[in-house]
Amino acid sequence: MLDNRPELPPEIARRRTFAIISHPDAGKTTLTEKFLLFGGAIQMAGQVRAKGEARRTRSDFMAMEKDRGISVSASAMSFDFTSKTNTFRFNLVDTPGHSDFSEDTYRTLTAVDAAIMVIDGAKGVESQTQKLFEVCRLRDLPILTFCNKMDRESRDVFEIIDEIQENLAIDVTPASWPIGVGRDFIGCYDILRDRLELMDRADRNKVAESIEINGLDDPKLAEHVPEAQLNQLREELEMARELLPPLDAEAMLQGTLTPIWFGSAINSFGVKELMNGIANYGPQPQVQSAQPRQISPEETKVSGFVFKVQANMDPKHRDRVAFVRMASGHFKRGMKLTHVRSKKPMAISNPVMFLASDRELAEEAWAGDIIGIPNHGQLRIGDTLTEGEALRVTGIPSFAPELLQGVRAGDPLKAKHLEKALMQFAEEGAAKVFKPSIGAGFIVGVVGALQFEVLASRIELEYGLPVRFEQSQFTSARWVSGDKQAVDKFSESNKQHISHDHDGDIVYLTRLQWDIDRVARDYPDVTLSATKEMMV
Repeated sequence: MLDNRPELPPEIARRRTFAIISHPDAGKTTLTEKFLLFGGAIQMAGQVRAKGEARRTRSDFMAMEKDRGISVSASAMSFDFTSKTNTFRFNLVDTPGHSDFSEDTYRTLTAVDAAIMVIDGAKGVESQTQKLFEVCRLRDLPILTFCNKMDRESRDVFEIIDEIQENLAIDVTPASWPIGVGRDFIGCYDILRDRLELMDRADRNKVAESIEINGLDDPKLAEHVPEAQLNQLREELEMARELLPPLDAEAMLQGTLTPIWFGSAINSFGVKELMNGIANYGPQPQVQSAQPRQISPEETKVSGFVFKVQANMDPKHRDRVAFVRMASGHFKRGMKLTHVRSKKPMAISNPVMFLASDRELAEEAWAGDIIGIPNHGQLRIGDTLTEGEALRVTGIPSFAPELLQGVRAGDPLKAKHLEKALMQFAEEGAAKVFKPSIGAGFIVGVVGALQFEVLASRIELEYGLPVRFEQSQFTSARWVSGDKQAVDKFSESNKQHISHDHDGDIVYLTRLQWDIDRVARDYPDVTLSATKEMMV
């Protein structure tokens, strides 16, 4: 993040594009809801597990997500947030927390400029948080941390901070400090602005009361905070100031320091402070790495890339929406952009912006925004759209699946329909689909077992096709690359292991690690790899 970058146009500079990452159940979807509530985008926040008339949460739109209360597809939402000084445009991408959908999350993180890490005050840093954090680290993403559920019994604040510093090897600086814990939790001291924030337990959708004070010695504090808690707060803050680094905006933007806010998303508490933090300290739209050159947000020519494809968002129409992160310029509805992979022009006549599952036509979009482009399968993950220049955004990974199964249609006459459904999910990135070169049928590969369930239920729901997944003799897949002659010779002599993915690339299906070792030994000119850069 260099300081010598030109000043961004105000429309671009006011954009903050970020993802929320967390372990399942840390409260990510609830936090997303409260963001929309404070952004004025919804009037009443839904609860994740619907109780009678409590509204369904806005960001989960697939039937399965609503039933299970988990998010399985990353959805994007745009809304305005007005702080004291300015109105910011937040583009929030909600990611699946469940580890079976981590690939979707990895790709989503290529489209944002910062991440908010939500951790549960009682559980601290959990395994999935750690995995996602490592992806942020690979991309040097700035991270803001929100420690949730402080109104329940949670761990000692210093202990939580230590755990983050040790497990994630990142410096932590407190932006707020909790007063009391569990039942005795009454609010937080806002360190950045010297204010006392009090939580109202009675009304969950009310913005917390905020009391301005002058430092920790202000006599006004004693009117609101019981004496024992006040003494503890003063002691802890003194320790924190000695032990923990102050907020350094530069270190935060480089991803080496994370500010931490404490609160309770379900009680709408601490959320507003976190949003102010994103507005004031979060990064503006950043430079995108691409070939043959980087793309800067302030360039006047429009460019963007597809990081996610979602099929059948509207079950009545077989539509596919490509989620595009705008990388530069000022896009206007109806513009013709070049689809770099096919070198064909595309008129973008009905782009949409999302407020969860509500969409509205986007008349315009700026660098940093995320728009949806409905299309019939022309756009795939990793595609770049430009005003003519042949640029390719890089760094969008595709991972080798860890679980493989064969798939059969309940009705053998519908094999053709099954092929169509599978190809669509492959383009969406929901699964890898391999066509073996010997024998009929397909082999489907996923990262986590829950994905097979989601696929089966979606194929039945969206295509009216009951399907069966069955054991496959293969356990993993590797993409094959190398000199054409060497690859042809290799494919010819290992036919029973060879298949093609939906892009037509050659894939070697393996049963044991021994298969992989044998190829390395017997075919030195052929490379097997577990990831492939999307759509190069």
